[in-house]
This record gives sequence, C-alpha cells and structure tokens, in this order.
Amino acid sequence: MDWKTIDACRRCETLPQRVEVRGWVRTRRDSKGGFSFIEVNDGTCLGNLQVVAPGELDNYASEVQKLTAGCSVVVQGELVESPAKGQSTELHAQSVRVIGWCDGETYPLQKKRHSFEKLREWSHLRARTNTLGAVMRVRNRLSQSIHRFFDDAGFYYLHTPIVTASDCEGAGEMFRVTTLDLEKLAGSNRPFDPSQDFFGKPTHLTVSGQLEGETYASALSKIYTFGPTFRAENSNTSRHLAEFWMVEPEAAFFDLRDNMKLAESFLKHIFSDVLEHCAEDMEFFDQRIEKGKIDQVKSVIEKPFEHMTYTEAVDRLTSSKESFEYPVKWGIDLQAEHEKYLTQLVDGPLILTDYPSTIKPFYMRVSDDEKTVAAMDVLVPGVGEIIGGSQREERLDVLLRRMNEAGLDEKEYWWYIDLRRFGSVPHAGFGLGLERAVQYATGMTNIRDVIPFPRTPGNAEF
Repeated sequence: MDWKTIDACRRCETLPQRVEVRGWVRTRRDSKGGFSFIEVNDGTCLGNLQVVAPGELDNYASEVQKLTAGCSVVVQGELVESPAKGQSTELHAQSVRVIGWCDGETYPLQKKRHSFEKLREWSHLRARTNTLGAVMRVRNRLSQSIHRFFDDAGFYYLHTPIVTASDCEGAGEMFRVTTLDLEKLAGSNRPFDPSQDFFGKPTHLTVSGQLEGETYASALSKIYTFGPTFRAENSNTSRHLAEFWMVEPEAAFFDLRDNMKLAESFLKHIFSDVLEHCAEDMEFFDQRIEKGKIDQVKSVIEKPFEHMTYTEAVDRLTSSKESFEYPVKWGIDLQAEHEKYLTQLVDGPLILTDYPSTIKPFYMRVSDDEKTVAAMDVLVPGVGEIIGGSQREERLDVLLRRMNEAGLDEKEYWWYIDLRRFGSVPHAGFGLGLERAVQYATGMTNIRDVIPFPRTPGNAEF
C-alpha cells in the first residue's frame, strides 16, 4: 500500500486508489448515520483531507470517537471522489491507527482564531495553523529557489564564519562571544582582557558574511553566502530581529550596473517560483492576509525595475505635497515612509543609487564627485527596501582613507586590505534578508511571524 501525502491525495487523478496517509487531526465530526468525518493534515499543503471513518471499525467507539484536534493518526483506506463541495477527494478509512493522543482540554490550538501575537507564545506548535504552515512552505520555496538561482548563474555557495572578529557595517551593534566566567570577572574588579579569552581577541556573532565573501570572490569570481546573521540592536519593532537569515552574492569584475541587473533577475526568479509552486498558499495570503498580494508580487515579476538616484529621490520627496513624519533633506538616510511613497510614485519596484558617502559603510566605492558612493537599494511596493548592495571600493588608497574616516583599525582588517594589494579587481554584491522576502511574498506584517523561532530583545524562547 502506497503512503501518500495529503497534497498527493488531493491531486490524485487515478481513482479509486488504496493509500495510507499520516498526519494530525484538525477536527472530528460524528454523523447520526454511525460514522465520523475526520479532517487530517500533514503539513504538505493548506487543505485538509477528509477521512470518512465507518462505525464498523474495531476501534471506532474506543478511539475514533475520542479523537480531538492535535492527535496524530495513520489512516489506510480507499481514496475516492468526494460528493461534497469544495473538495475533490476523500478517504474512506479501512483502519485508523492513533499514534499520539492529544488532550483536547489543554491543547492550545483550539478551533478558534488566535492572534499572531498569542501564537508566538506557542512557536513550537504554531506551524500547525493554516497561516504559519503556509508561511513556512513559502519560506522553504524561497530558500530552495535562492540556491537554484545562484547555482544556475555559476555562483559557488560559500560558508562564511558565524564567529568573527570584524564588524562589516561598523555599527558596533554586535553580540560578544566569550567563554570567560563573567561572574568571576565582575567580582575580580579587573578589566576585561581579551587575550585570556578562547580566541585570544574580541570576537562576535557575525552581522554579515560580505567581507569574508569578498575574499573568495577574489579567487572563485562568483560566490554567495546564505546563513544566519545577528544584530544586537535594541529595536522592539515589527521590522527587526536579533537573528535573521541573509543571502549575499559577491562577484568579481562586476560594477554597479551588473549588480543591479543581477538583483532584478534574482527577485523576479524567486517570486516567480513561489507563485508557481505555492499557488494554494499564495491564494490564501491574497484572500486572508493582504488583498491584492498576488498582483503586487506579479508587478515585481512583470515590470522592469525603475531607476532613480538618491538625489533625484530627495528632490521628488521634497517637492511632493506629502506630510512625512521624518523631514527630508539631502544627506539623511531615507525612512520606510519615504521608500513607500517612492514605490507608489513609480507604481512598482524601484532601484535607488548613488547615496551620500556619509551614510554608507567604508567598503562602498566612492564616486568621482567624492560625495556619493556606488550604492544601491532595491525597493518594492508595500515593504520598501528588500535588497541593499554596492560596488566595493577596489582602490587601496581610497579604501584606507575611508577606513581612517570611519575610525577603523587597519591592523584588524589587514587581510581585507591585502585583497587590494594583490590583484585587486572591481567587484560588487548585495544582501537580501530572507525574512523581508518572506514578508513581501506573504503580506505578513510582523517579521516575527515569518521565522520559526524569533529572537528579539528580551525573548529567546525555545
């Protein structure tokens, strides 16, 4: 007897067919006719499979009629066409085996609507809900698609370190890594001595794999990283996480124009993949989470990305009649409200370029005007910035000057500087926060609901 997923059963074209399914009970309803309807789901798709369990089963009274939401079961029987509206198939059970009982009185996921905030308290169970299950299937498809895209484009997948001694962004908002006994250190009244620590120097959790990625792009030409990154930023908002996943391609012999072209084709690919392979889940998000979500995603896929310099964007914003919470002037870092307005202005995705050097990190290539850098941000409707990147500074003298302006110690970045001494080439790359991409695809408003176990200030449960 074949074991089939719920999704396979619902799409089965050869009926009737003997199958076995394994999953969790969503609901049970007993009929006056002496049989029960059991809704079973195994997480492979949004919809449930209706199981019709006859009263003749040996364990009908002792087990089937005691099933509650959350119980795990294995059902064997005949898959047939369903006479009920809204479903193509149903499973006529020949046996229902209970694998794990669930106490219906204490099971948190009762048959009622729970807020997303409440569901975060049950992150170990919330994937069993329709919304979070659909979110995780979309997240999986995006992750798979990211790997396929870069592999097809000739990029090598690089594993960059999670523990690092460098600060890519220069922001200083990093988690310290140590094996020292902090209680003894505090009681000793002695200053912290990093030479006594495990690595012999101050180390932190990475905020980006970019700098290390540049080293391998300087040897393999095209690489990408895809892994967890960390920010010790005390921002308790719906847009920030302390731990999140970043995708960072880096390519030698690329300039800003090549970088923009790569970013556009990348986004079009991964979102096309989601619409094709997660159609049922996307319909759910379109109907239940954000009306018009599918059309919005299609706009990114179908429309050529508009281009605008930072200076042009500031001019558009200052000449508009909009009342912004954050005043706009040249030299500021644009806020989400500004980015949202700009995407509405062009009615689609937008790439902003040539930002002031004073608001961008040291590694971005300085332009001929000495005021701007070859940076880019890709903005999409509804979310704003989804990709940030730049052409990197390949000139040794300019890089050293920028590092000095940023107050960075050249000794700590000797290996990064060496890349400019030994066969330097123009190169570029960008970063995509996976969670931001999942948010955009699904319409989920809080970033904590698109990662399995959110890490935020004051919260490291599970």
